[in-house]
Amino acid sequence: MKRLLRINWNAPQLLTCIYCFIIAVGSCLLMLPFATTKGISFLDTLFTATSAITVTGLIVVDTGHAFTLFGQMIILILIQLGGLGIMSFAVFIYILLGRKIGLKERILIQQSINQSHFGGIIFVARRLLVYSLMCEFVGALFLACRWIPELGWAKGIYAAIFHSISAFNNAGFSTWSDSLSQYVADPIINFVISALFIIGGLGFTVLLDIWNKKTFRSLTLQTKLMIYGTLLLNFIAVFAVFILEYSNPHTLGHLSLPGKLWASYFQGVVPRTAGFNTIDIGNLHSSTLFLMCILMFIGAGSGSTGGGIKLTTFIAMVLCVVTFLRGKSDVVIFNRTIPQSQIIRSLSVAFLASSLIFTAVFVLIITEKAPLIEILFEAISAFGTVGMSMGLTASLTCIGKIVIMIVMFIGKLGPLTLAFSFIKKNEALIRHPEEDILTG
Repeated sequence: MKRLLRINWNAPQLLTCIYCFIIAVGSCLLMLPFATTKGISFLDTLFTATSAITVTGLIVVDTGHAFTLFGQMIILILIQLGGLGIMSFAVFIYILLGRKIGLKERILIQQSINQSHFGGIIFVARRLLVYSLMCEFVGALFLACRWIPELGWAKGIYAAIFHSISAFNNAGFSTWSDSLSQYVADPIINFVISALFIIGGLGFTVLLDIWNKKTFRSLTLQTKLMIYGTLLLNFIAVFAVFILEYSNPHTLGHLSLPGKLWASYFQGVVPRTAGFNTIDIGNLHSSTLFLMCILMFIGAGSGSTGGGIKLTTFIAMVLCVVTFLRGKSDVVIFNRTIPQSQIIRSLSVAFLASSLIFTAVFVLIITEKAPLIEILFEAISAFGTVGMSMGLTASLTCIGKIVIMIVMFIGKLGPLTLAFSFIKKNEALIRHPEEDILTG
């Protein structure tokens, strides 16, 4: 790590290299004979390691059957590293060793946990680690109370820890082949798992702001937008799933009313963050699948364990359109003006993300024998690091797996971060005259 920091790389380049290195190490560990039950190919271990470190959850082999306890622990460590940020753990190690954290390391930490402000970044990273572990512990405690009576002490505690870490980090990995389908109407499992990935998807800066502020008015604009946006999108999604799938015999149709409500709630809130499911995704109506594609593309909050273009990015673009239609020049919300640079950044993220998804879908249409909706769903799920699938992942060709791995990797780091790795940013010293062009 120290030798890498000495090389004259910018933070995005260094962060990209660190993630590639961790993926390579994770893949090698999963290739060990005692990591799998029957042995799997290197491409499959590479896919699994990439899916874990990017906290996506797409799997080409069954996690509970293909991997031994050692292999599952490696996956869990990769999920933790990817969800909380590799550099957050580096801060913890540096502090334990009594080492001084220099300027370059601080910039790298800032990039790793996606913070806009440089001040107090070590404090933020430490709090992130402590709060995250606390949330995972509390979640595991509640899940253990539910699963120990059913599975026994050893299996119950392990299942609780595994799913708590996977849920909080929005990974979507499960030790069961059907994810959480057997608990479709279980209130405890539905509530605890969803609470973990919703909290993880809000973003640590939002949680810290809520913790430190006493009134709603004193909250930052980021926090207000995340709270309102999350509540609104979740309500719309849950209501839409309930209406669209109510009479579908393969999803909600055979369930009781409480079961329908819990299944609608879980499938409504899960697409923007985690990759768990309590009903068969492949049997959903096309309208529901399209709605989920939109939610997966939007994603979670900035600085969270989730992916996508980020909720605040989506809100900024919507506000920009509303501002234009109203004939105004400044984007204003909650008596605050969003800087033009943030609007341009939001549009850039959305454009790069759309370009990536369209390219991936185009390649997958050529290489995979599957309907367009399955390919589109898979590509958006990979970019949003969601991990839900209609069943295409396990049957992907070698090229298909490589394409999905690339999309997951870019989705985790962010399109702009990867772009900044290759493009040198230079401030313009000369301003050229303006001239109108025809648009619209």
